This record gives sequence, C-alpha cells and structure tokens, in this order.
Amino acid sequence: MNSSLKQISFYAFLIILSAGTGAVGSRYMDLESNQRQIPEAIPAMLRSDGPPPERNLNFVAEAVERIGPAVVRIDAARRVSPEIPEPFRNPFFRRFFGGDSPETEQRVERGTGSGLIISGDGRLVTNAHVVAGADRVRVTLKDGRTFDGEVVGADEVTDLAVVKIDAYGLPRAALGKSEALTPGEWAIAIGNPLGLDNTVTIGIISALGRSSSQVGVPDKRVSFIQTDAAINPGNSGGPLLNAKGEVVGINTAIRAGAQGLGFAIPMETVDRIAEQLFSQGKVDHPYLGIQMATLTPETKEDINRDSSAGFKVTQDQGVVIIGVVKDSPAQKAGLKPGDIILKVGDKEVYNSNAVQQQVESSRVGTELPLEILREGKPLAIKVTPAPYREDS
Repeated sequence: MNSSLKQISFYAFLIILSAGTGAVGSRYMDLESNQRQIPEAIPAMLRSDGPPPERNLNFVAEAVERIGPAVVRIDAARRVSPEIPEPFRNPFFRRFFGGDSPETEQRVERGTGSGLIISGDGRLVTNAHVVAGADRVRVTLKDGRTFDGEVVGADEVTDLAVVKIDAYGLPRAALGKSEALTPGEWAIAIGNPLGLDNTVTIGIISALGRSSSQVGVPDKRVSFIQTDAAINPGNSGGPLLNAKGEVVGINTAIRAGAQGLGFAIPMETVDRIAEQLFSQGKVDHPYLGIQMATLTPETKEDINRDSSAGFKVTQDQGVVIIGVVKDSPAQKAGLKPGDIILKVGDKEVYNSNAVQQQVESSRVGTELPLEILREGKPLAIKVTPAPYREDS
C-alpha cells in the first residue's frame, strides 16, 4: 500500500472513531439521565420513608413471639455442707486444725432452669428440682430485668414448684389443654438449655399418657407427654407449646440414656398443682390405698396359678385389685382383693395408669364413685380419698 492510500485509511478510521465516540457518549449521558430518575421509580415499600416490609413468619416463629416473653430464666443457689471426714469429728484431732479446714467449709451449688409466667402479677411455675433446697432464687425476664424470687411451694410428687416475684403487668402465656393433643402433631419447646437463653426447639408429640414408671421416675405421680423436641438440662420448667402457640405442658424429665426423648407434665396437672401451692403452700394428693394390676390374658393366668392370691379372675380386661392397705379409704369403703375396677368417676378404665390418673384428678375428702365387678357381678362403691403420705 502506497503512502496516499495509508493516509486515506487513517483519516477514515478517525472519522469512524469520532462517530462511535459520540454515540457511546450519547448513550452514557442517557444512562446518567436515567440514573437521576431511578430514585423516583423505586417502589414505596423499599424507601426508607415507606411502611416496613411484610414479615413472612411461620407458625413456629409466631408461637415463639407470643409466648417467648413469658419464659424466664431461673438461677438457684444453695449452700451445701459436705460430710465431715471422720478425723475432724474427733475433738482431739480438731484441736490441731483450729476447728476448721477447707474440707469442712460450706460450698455453694448453682443451677439454672426455666420458668413460665402464669399471671401478670409475678406468679411463675417451674420444676421442683430446679429450686429444691435453694437459699436464693434469681429470675431473669426475656427483656433483661432481674428479680429475687420467693419459692412459695414445691411438690416433689409431681416435680412442680411455684415462685413469686415482685412485678406487675408481666406478659403471660396462653394456656392450652393437653387432653386435646394427638400423637404426631407439632410440639415446640422453649427454655434455657445448657445456659443458652431463649432456645427454641421443635418436634412432634410422640406419645401421651406415659406413666411415671415408664419414664423412669416411679416416685412421681404424673402421666407424661412424650416429645422428640430437644429437651436438655436447663429446659426444665420451660413450656411445651402446640402449633397454635398454647402451652400444653411443662418440660421436666429426660430419661437417662435416651436419645431424642423428652417429657412434659400436662397443663391440666400444672394448673391443679399450681393453684394448691399458691393457695396453701402444699398439695394434698388423693389416696385410696390399693395395689392393682392391669388385666391381660397373661396376668389372668398368673393370678389364677398363684394359690396365695386368694381369689380367681374370670375377666380378660380391666384393673384388678391385688391388695388393700389396712385402715385405708379403700378398706373403709369395702373394696377387696379380686375386685375388678371398670370405671372411676364417669370414665371407663382399662389399665392401672388410667385409674391413677382419675384418682389424682379427684379431690381429697370428696366421694369418688367406682364401678367394679365382684365375682362377676357389677357393684357401685363410693370411696372418699384421703391425703397421700409417704408412709401410706
């Protein structure tokens, strides 16, 4: 290519470049113009001066928002005097140690649990083992406020206790009924497991009516709710909720060695025990004074084979009375070994746990009607429960 052609090509390139630059510059200015108009086009919901965006909460979050403020942390402290070693009990040796030693000094045990506000005037419910023997109880609300708590009463038989704090206008929980629960429905637990405040876990209602012996606490008189919602140390005393956000139980027990099993005291039991503890500081548990067994074909065969039983059984179902305690309400009412219990109150019973539940929900000093079979004949008997005592 000669020099003339090269010059023509170079000038043509400059002309094209200049035209292109002008087009690009024009588009850039248009963009700038559009950018200046963008804020006017932003939807109102995204502007800082507009209404807040709608929150899309699921049922768990909604339940926790409603009940969470009524869940508290309970810190309990108790002084423990260790057993004095034998050498320090001897006055001769104690002279050399000035009557005191690190081994004999009191120590302070501290524990953390959960609690639930059940009235706006500062009434709380928790587990008895959370505050057992406590010299000091400190209650922390979700909003950070702390109060000294007074343990008004505790019931070891149901593992429930009530605490009062000097506060008013507190948020209170919506209470539901465990009787309406169905295995398989949602369960939500709130508490302070392992010191981690306001922890929420979710699972299902695994089973209902678990007896104390099944749970591994035979000294209790509770028909437990079983759940697989995670319940760890520190959850004790916190609420178990249904999908509506209603409290249906108080979390209490963990079976040793179990994986993913938690237990809660039904709300009906909590209501009844809390009312007595606040009104009289103790609980009178109804007591009949019978030993009983759930009838099955195998149980029937075992009883009939045992000559020492003193009676024969012809029924394949029901609850058979094995023994009657001397001078007990049952003996005074005329109940005898071999009687088969068919009804307690107005409810049919098919196992000993159901009998215990009906007796526990009755009132001391008030007649409780029973329907029994004696030697194959129906019989109505009225028993007046007495207060339960450990030596009963």
